[in-house]
Amino acid sequence: MLRFWNGSTELKILLVEDNQETADFIARGLTEAGDLLQHALNAEEGMIQAGSRDFDVIIFDRMLPKMDGAAATEVLRKAGIETPILMLTALSGIDDRVSGLESGADDYLVKPFAFAELYARLKALARRKPLAQEAPTVIAVGDLLLERTTQRVERAGQVLDLLPREYRILEFLMLNEGQLVTRTMLLDRIWGYNFDPKTSLVQTHLSRLRAKVDKPFDRDLITTVRGSGYVLSAE
Repeated sequence: MLRFWNGSTELKILLVEDNQETADFIARGLTEAGDLLQHALNAEEGMIQAGSRDFDVIIFDRMLPKMDGAAATEVLRKAGIETPILMLTALSGIDDRVSGLESGADDYLVKPFAFAELYARLKALARRKPLAQEAPTVIAVGDLLLERTTQRVERAGQVLDLLPREYRILEFLMLNEGQLVTRTMLLDRIWGYNFDPKTSLVQTHLSRLRAKVDKPFDRDLITTVRGSGYVLSAE
């Protein structure tokens, strides 16, 4: 079942939350702010709406019936849906936050929360802009080619099958060709972290990316700068 709360459409928010009290609380605040909220009661409904409509931000409750918010987020990201996602949860452990963010969520908010904090996070997510819009639509580094309009990546004429987050990491590295991209920069740009999760999150994703971009070829383009970060260069 979907419910609509209509105000002027400053922000278009999709809320996937099975707790009606929480949904009503968020709806009341957004309506007062003049925004539009669409509500889905479960992950399946939420994923259908996320794929068929244009939202500024999606709010997923972590603990949903049948499929939880983290699993649904991962499905959306694999489908190429890059709408910012805020995860709500009653789980406050660092491992729970990290797993939610690793699924593809951009931010994480622990219940109970003040509406003012939720709204500030929603506005921050909504105003995030795509990477350097003035940058070229096609980026080439050596024999590596990235087409930003189609998100097609090739190396030496071979198409690389990248997951959405792997693509975003590679795009960021290529836009900063020859420059050091630190772990902190990647956490901020790709995951939206403003804290260090104290995990191997970045290293794990870079390892998977390098297995696709470098391992099948004669020469590595991505270099690890121990203790600092990564450099992508054809030199």
